[in-house]
Amino acid sequence: MKIENITDIQEFFKVIDSCKGKVELVTGEGDRLNLKSKLSQYVSMASIFQGRDEIPELEIIAYEKEDINKLISFMIV
Repeated sequence: MKIENITDIQEFFKVIDSCKGKVELVTGEGDRLNLKSKLSQYVSMASIFQGRDEIPELEIIAYEKEDINKLISFMIV
């Protein structure tokens, strides 16, 4: 799923941390980073942000239906 215009990064990671299953970020090169790992969160966000105040677009894969619903709810609010 593609997630766009994330402005509250801390809240986004709270949602990720609350997910039960694996949640991955797909990089532009097609690599998949485990977003439940704090190290992956820091590395991926540092490379994505590069002087921005928001994240324009991410491709995320969540494997559990409950987790997908949490991410969708985050984007709707």
